[in-house]
Amino acid sequence: MKKILFGIAIFIASLFFADSAFAYTVQKGDTMSEIARKHSMSLQELAGINPQIDDLDLIIVGQEINTEMNHNAPKLTEGLNVVKQEKVEVASVETVKEEKVVTEVKSASTNHQLSDADFDLLARIVRAEAQTEPFEGKVAVAAVVLNRVESPKFPDTIRGVIYQRGQFQPVMNGQINKAADEESKKAVSAALTDMREIAKDALFFYNPTIATSRWLDSRATAVQIGRHVFKY
Repeated sequence: MKKILFGIAIFIASLFFADSAFAYTVQKGDTMSEIARKHSMSLQELAGINPQIDDLDLIIVGQEINTEMNHNAPKLTEGLNVVKQEKVEVASVETVKEEKVVTEVKSASTNHQLSDADFDLLARIVRAEAQTEPFEGKVAVAAVVLNRVESPKFPDTIRGVIYQRGQFQPVMNGQINKAADEESKKAVSAALTDMREIAKDALFFYNPTIATSRWLDSRATAVQIGRHVFKY
């Protein structure tokens, strides 16, 4: 009987340590940037897996920080299909998971194909994030999403990027569910051409006059359009 109880105790303890193996306890003098560096990840990646932290500049001694990157999570297969090419070629219309491809725009270097659902979702995040911004600012917001799809640091679909936990405020407050306006749709179409370069490979954007977290201040600036500053 004692052997059985001892075995159960070891099993329970192993579960506890497995759950906490990837939790870091904040020590005096720690910063989120320093914790990210210690665990070989970017500050953005650390912030993404700790959505409970509203202000990256405010962490408390004794607080537990998740440091596990879930590299094995299944990726959504429906979304942006990017095909690199050296010159403009005649494109063939393809079907994405039995959905009609409605948008096919070519530039000198890239061929993008978006499904109805992805085009609409991208237009909705543009409306929610940049409704009061100039047209160029709307295009740049769409370009940031497209840049993230192509970056190895982010999910590889439109839906995966937009719904990545803790990344876009409109997803958290429900604004993403409102229909896109015509200008936002036009901005998405423009971002699928060479006009996408307006964001210059930026992966982030924010309004520095109202932002409560200042971690983007230290990143290199790609361009400022309207009230948004776009960062690498």
